[in-house]
Amino acid sequence: MSREYDAVVVGAGPNGLVAANHLVDRGWSVLVLEAQPDVGGAVASDRELHPDFVHDTFSAFYPLAAVSRAIQGFGLEEHGLRWTHAPAVLGHHLPSGAWALLHRDREVTAGLLDAQYPGDGAAWLGLCADWDRIGDAIVAALLTPFPPVRPGLSALARLRSVGGLRFVRELLTPAADLGRHRFGGVAPRILLAGNAGHADIPLTSPGSGLMALLMTMLGQTVGFPAPVGGAGQLARALADRLRARGADVHCGSEVTAIEVAGGRAAAVRTASGERYAARHAVVADVSAPSLYGRLLPAGAVPARTRAAMRSFEMDPGTVKVDWALSGPVPWRVPPAYDPGTVHVADSVEEVAQALHQVASRTIPAAPFLLAGQMTTTDPTRSPAGTESMWAYTHVPQQTVRDAGDGTVRGVWDEADCERFADRMQARIERLAPGFGDRVLARRVLGPRELEARNANLVGGAINGGTAQLHQQLVFRPVPGLGRAETPVRGLYLGSAAAHPGGGVHGAPGTNAARAAIAHRRARFLVRR
Repeated sequence: MSREYDAVVVGAGPNGLVAANHLVDRGWSVLVLEAQPDVGGAVASDRELHPDFVHDTFSAFYPLAAVSRAIQGFGLEEHGLRWTHAPAVLGHHLPSGAWALLHRDREVTAGLLDAQYPGDGAAWLGLCADWDRIGDAIVAALLTPFPPVRPGLSALARLRSVGGLRFVRELLTPAADLGRHRFGGVAPRILLAGNAGHADIPLTSPGSGLMALLMTMLGQTVGFPAPVGGAGQLARALADRLRARGADVHCGSEVTAIEVAGGRAAAVRTASGERYAARHAVVADVSAPSLYGRLLPAGAVPARTRAAMRSFEMDPGTVKVDWALSGPVPWRVPPAYDPGTVHVADSVEEVAQALHQVASRTIPAAPFLLAGQMTTTDPTRSPAGTESMWAYTHVPQQTVRDAGDGTVRGVWDEADCERFADRMQARIERLAPGFGDRVLARRVLGPRELEARNANLVGGAINGGTAQLHQQLVFRPVPGLGRAETPVRGLYLGSAAAHPGGGVHGAPGTNAARAAIAHRRARFLVRR
């Protein structure tokens, strides 16, 4: 016997939860099925490292959630969600002892930059003014289904006010060169380059400049907020809102198959044998390889899609280290304002080299680190006077060599992970002598562990597929799609594998839900 719903959502990651909330708001009966014991996907937190410390298991800061109309429109504060900010958004400790700091107050940021290189403060305020004029249209264009007609027209209408083709050229400029065009000092250049490093686009490639501007200006305008109490509070609020509106959420229910009847997604089956029928839609918050290679019957996937999926490219793997520290990070030179996010690299060129090595299947000798001081950001994360900290970096999906001492083989067993974590920790120790002495406990999550905790993180990939231009827009996940629709009627891809890709903004889930609603409305009108 099977139970029937208007929509079945496979996966309770942020995109699945956003899709389900959107559908239930339209009066649909919705079931969400999640393989893991709890909701959240890559938005989760735990106390497994140390009982007194909360660590975000995967993601931690959410600037894209702060500008997501979908997430902001859900009123999650009514379900217990509270946001918090560190004194400074982002810091980059340079070998000279200087800090490049991004503060939410642009005047403060500009003053700090100008003190290091006169004139950079005014140039920074000019960049902020340009973003004020056109930034919301760019964000909207990135997060809406392709092609983004309305936000695209809005951006075009404002383009002249920010310099016209000069600004377009800036968006297309690789991040390694972008900062040199506006600034004379090192600090703004490395802030831009480090923010570009949040994606897997090499700093010498087009697209990296857009990522640099997007993340940097989001940090300047909305900051890098974190949920009070841990990342899992965001997922919990989304799930609580769903349940309050009558949706069903079943955890520990792994979907093993999507049934297709008459060319249409009809039901899903779970590992324990349950069958759930879907009247109107199945939304899959799963990886593209899983959807087309595992969940769907082979005969339901067109030959051209199967062929295109053979060249589907995941983004690099990830190694993440969590530390419970007995005290704050002992930075050799303390920053003027304590940042929540810290980037670790000696120079723009070193960031570029590390990302290039990963792209060329080489384990970096000096990995570029993205780190988080979570107690600095949210004092509830650990006892007063301590620090809950993490750092992650990217590694190749397939390794040909280690650019370091040759001891890391790229198989990512426990020995590999611990050796590479030592390499990462040494990077911080150089800037914060005595860091290791403050470590109460350490946890290393390599590519295998990350995928075991969230099947969408294939090989430790956190963005559902490379963010490089050849797999974005109409090429995501395969050429000719670029939207939530799949070759199977009634089945929608609502994960980071779909346009616009990774990040906690809910856009793939929103796009999938809206497509399902639009198709349902069209079928109703045809019947009439």
